[in-house]
Parts: sequence; C-alpha cells; structure tokens
Amino acid sequence: MSIPMPSGVFKFPGQVVSKVAYGAPSNQLIFTCLRDRRRKVFDPETGQSGTINRYVRRRIKDIPLLGCYSIIEIELAEIRLANGIRRIEEVCFVEKGCYYTKRFCKLMSGLCRHMTIQSIAKHFHLRWETVKNIDKIYLQTTLPSLDPSQLSNLKYIGVDEVARAKGHDYMTVVYDMVSGQLIWVEAGRTSDVFSMFLRQLSPECASNIEAVAMDMGLAYQKSVRDYLPNADIVFDRFHVMKNFSKAIDNQRRIEFRKADNEGKKLMKGGRFLLLKNREKLKEKQEEKLKTLLNANKNLSTMYVLKEQLQALWSHNNYEEMHAALEAWCLIADASNMLYMKKFVKSARNNKVGICNYAKHSLTSARIEAGNVGIGLLRKRARGIQDTEYFKLKIRQLGTAENGSIFYNSPS
Repeated sequence: MSIPMPSGVFKFPGQVVSKVAYGAPSNQLIFTCLRDRRRKVFDPETGQSGTINRYVRRRIKDIPLLGCYSIIEIELAEIRLANGIRRIEEVCFVEKGCYYTKRFCKLMSGLCRHMTIQSIAKHFHLRWETVKNIDKIYLQTTLPSLDPSQLSNLKYIGVDEVARAKGHDYMTVVYDMVSGQLIWVEAGRTSDVFSMFLRQLSPECASNIEAVAMDMGLAYQKSVRDYLPNADIVFDRFHVMKNFSKAIDNQRRIEFRKADNEGKKLMKGGRFLLLKNREKLKEKQEEKLKTLLNANKNLSTMYVLKEQLQALWSHNNYEEMHAALEAWCLIADASNMLYMKKFVKSARNNKVGICNYAKHSLTSARIEAGNVGIGLLRKRARGIQDTEYFKLKIRQLGTAENGSIFYNSPS
C-alpha cells in the first residue's frame, strides 16, 4: 500500500515511503522506503555518474515517533562505474556505515549534555558504549575548532588543570578571563602542554596579553616566562587562601593531639568554624568559635592572621600590597608554628605573583566557574575513561546550546 507522506516531515531525500507497519511485540514503527527511480546516481568519491548495478536495503534507527521506536528501511543503489568499480551511493540523512539517522545522533548528543549516558542507554535500549560513541562522533563533526592562531584581542588569560577522575588523565584548560570563554583544552598538565598553546598565538596577540591567572604550579609559570616575557603572573586569591586553610587545618590537628579530653571535645566540629569566613557564620556558630579561640592561643593567632591576610586584597597599589604582605609575613613567622612558617616561606617565594593582583584585579573566578561545570560533567558521566571524549565534553561546555534537540528549526 502506497502512503503519501510530505517529504518535509521525514526529510529522506531520494526515498519514497511505500509501507508503514507496526510491530506490536517490539513497539516498532517500520517505514519501508523505495529509492526514487527518477534520481540519478553518482559515485560518492569521484562524483562521476554511473549505472545502477543493483539495489541494496539497509535498516537504520530514527527518532521515536508517536511513542514507538522508529525503524527506517531504505533502498540504496549500488553504482557500477566504467572501470568496473562498484560502490554504494551515499545519502545525506545518514553517515556511511552508520545505523542511526543524523537527527537521531543529534538527539542523543543533546540528551548527553543534560543526562547520564547510562539513563539514555536504558531508555533507548542501547549499550552505554554506543551512546558514548554517538555523542563523541557528533561532537567531533559539529563543535567549532579551538585554533589559538585565530585568537585576537586577548588581554587576560587564565590556565588551570582538571582531571578526568581524581588523580587520572589531567587536562590543561585555558580561558579568556575577560569574556569567560574557553579558548583551549589539551591532555596533560606539563609546561610543554601550555607552551604548545602559547606557541600557536600570533605575535601580535601574544604581545597584547598583560597578565595570566594561575595557581602556584611551577610548570605553567615556566611557559609564561618563556613565551610571554612581558605578561604578569597573577596568583589567585582563592589558591592562596586555600593553602592557608591547609595550614590552619594541620595546626588544628596538632592542637587536638596535645589537648586534654575537655579540649578535644571543644575542638570537635571546629574545623568548619575556623575555615569559614566570620560574616557567614550563624549566631550560635560564632559563639562556639569565640569559645574555641579563647581556649586555644595558637588557633586564635592563626584565625587573626587569616583575617589580616584576607585584607591584603583590598590594596589597589602594587607597592602598598607588597609592603603589607611582607609586614604580615614578619608577624606570621614570629608565631613559631611549623605550618605557618611553611606558608610564610611559600608566600615570600610567590609574593610578586600574589601582589600583581593590585595591578590587574584578576581572579580565577571564571576558571572556577568552568571547573564547576567540568565537575558536574564528571558526575553526570559516572566516570569517563575515554580521554579524547572528555576533552570534547569540556569543549562543549564552552558552546551555547542553540535551537532544540527535539525539533528542527524551520527553514
């Protein structure tokens, strides 16, 4: 039975739907198509016309329709060229050798942006690896390229490392700190990896970069000094305070071991109070913090020094901030606490990068926002073992989601 169907609905150029059947046990709608005999055949590689040797049939999976799985059975021509070579013609709605339509792959990739691969595989009766591979291939063909040589007007950039899983397969990510846009991602976290990005920048673009935000890792610092000699390195406030929080935490453990039973009881649950900013504490928490600080001199000293250290970033003059940091280091070093002395040593070694904040007011907030997205990506994927796929998913985070994954935009 021939059923007239608007070609704009199915979007299968060169195919004519000849029969629609419903398979009750499998809940499948099977659309049987015939090749449009009026359509000429061309060799997919050379574009030369040829003769039809025979017709072959393929079954491909399409997007669900009316609550049913959709199976499209298409008819393709096998072309015979003058030299005797035979090839199967290509069609625009499915890739060669693929068993899914392009719009089905678009739907899978769109869902992978918001759902776990496992849940998608469950609902579409596919293997986890199949869904992942569909998304990977779709992203490879649709994501805009990240070409450092095409970048321009960069003023501030930020670089950081992210891991596919804790301790595994690190990536280097680079952001434009003005727009917040991801501009590069590559596997590895060594100096050579970041240098690879910097080498590809045009001389004009590289010379216009005024500062690079990063943590205190030595590898990225070396790359900046080698390829951006005129750019300032800015160590982010977040990482500085994170290192100081580690010093507080280590000192708290020492004090806990030295304390008697009453002191240990008082310090239990105090870690959160010591690390959190005072203005964010509730009234009961602030009272408990005061009691803890009054009972332990070393922890009280550490807490006061933390508040003084945070005040450094209120300076908008490099010389003033540098002098204030050195004065703070003198006071902190005199405390004679082991972990405080280690922090002071690190702060003095990196004081230029810390105080460069006063010149540029540059923080890694945009980098941390990107890292939050990457963290959610890891959780949603429940572990990504394919490093190349992980890189593609990071690149996808930096692209806007235009249009709908369910509906084609009207032409």
